[in-house]
Parts: sequence; structure tokens; C-alpha cells
Amino acid sequence: MKQATFSSPDDASQYLADYIIHRIKSFKPTASTPFVLGLPTGSSPEGVYARLIAACKQGRISFKNVVTFNMDEYLGLTPENPQSYHYFMFDKFFNHIDIPRENINILNGLAKDVHKECANYEAEIKKYGRINLFLGGLGPEGHLAFNEAGSTRDSKTRKVNLVESTIKANCRFFDNDESKVPKHALSVGISTILDNSDEVALIVLGDSKKFALDKTINGKKNDPKYPSSYLQDHDNVLIVCDNAAAGLKSKL
Repeated sequence: MKQATFSSPDDASQYLADYIIHRIKSFKPTASTPFVLGLPTGSSPEGVYARLIAACKQGRISFKNVVTFNMDEYLGLTPENPQSYHYFMFDKFFNHIDIPRENINILNGLAKDVHKECANYEAEIKKYGRINLFLGGLGPEGHLAFNEAGSTRDSKTRKVNLVESTIKANCRFFDNDESKVPKHALSVGISTILDNSDEVALIVLGDSKKFALDKTINGKKNDPKYPSSYLQDHDNVLIVCDNAAAGLKSKL
């Protein structure tokens, strides 16, 4: 694993946005050979998205030949629901860049046949061959996407039951009412991320992520209790974090 640590979330976000821009431009994507980008939701990547939007508007980068796959979606929420990840991605990113709508892939939280929806998502990823760069966040207890504790290394896109700690952490988006938080979600699996991605880049910010980041880097390899530890099984991982997540004191 490679690690880049910055004194502030802003600096970390700028670095990773510039890194993604560099990776896309170096790839020289075309309509027939697009750059395939995996994307997360959550507060940590928002700064990266804001800087990618700015770069696109400045003409520094185009997303016309980029295909995206999001990591997860709540079950039962409509795309118009402000708490759905579909809504989040369009509000925070897609509505502000030049990506063709047909290049955007997000799991359907209203799918009648959940098994078919997940199988089709895996097949769509494989249609493109590889995910060139999978951008991810990190849950406070080490989950990737909605791969909770106990997720196996060979897990693929599937329906998952959200654990109590995740529901409690996410209730702040649902009027601080845990009863309003969906109890199930669709999520790419550990295998989906590791076995289909050329590179994985994590944005990890804040003191609340210190424990998870330590388990990711220094913990037991492939420990199901901390799904992010599976990243030790991938040979091209970049972790971009701030001092707080790294457990370092910022200089005054």
C-alpha cells in the first residue's frame, strides 16, 4: 500500500482529485475504450467531487469518455429520495460534469428481482473488462461500501443486511431516527472491488476513521471483522488521508 498524508482534508482532497485527473488523461480514453471509474458516496469524497467539478468546468478534464460504477445503494429508496445514493451522486457530482448519462451505473434500490439486479451489475462491470480506478471511502469500523463485518473475500454484488452500528451512524441523514434508516442495501462485494480493479484509492478523513485506517494498514490481513483489511490482498492501493485519520497531530 502507498499512503499520502496531508495536514488538512482540503489538501488531501485536492491531491486525490489531481491524481484522478492525471490517471484519466494519461489513459487517453475514447468512446470505444473508456476509462472506468468506481465511485463511493459519503462525506469523505465530497471534497474530491467538488474539485473534479471545478476542473471539468475549467476545461482541465472531461468525463465524456468515462464510465462510472457506484459501490452501493439503499434498498427501497427511490432515486428522487434525497437520502438515496442515486440522488447524492447526481446532486454532488454527475449533474455538474459532462459525463453522458448512459455511462453512469448505479444499483437499482427498487429492483423487484434483487438477485438479477446484482448479477447484471457484475456482468456490466465485466463487459468493460476492468475498473481502471476504484475510488473508495472507509467506514469507521473498517467497512468498504456496505461490506460489513463478516463479509468474505469472495463476496460479489449482493443484498446486505446493515448492522446496528451502520444504521446508528447513518441515522443523522434520516432526522436522527434509526427507524427511518433502511435496514438493507445492495453493495458490490470484496471480490468485485479487488478482483476487477487495476487500482484502489481510498479517501480517509477525520479522527473517527483513525481506528479503521490502522486496521486497514496494520491489522491482520484478510480479517473478516474489518473488511478493509482485504485491501492488503491487492497490489495497487493508494490511501490518501489527513493527519487526524493517520493519528498525527497537525503542526500549528
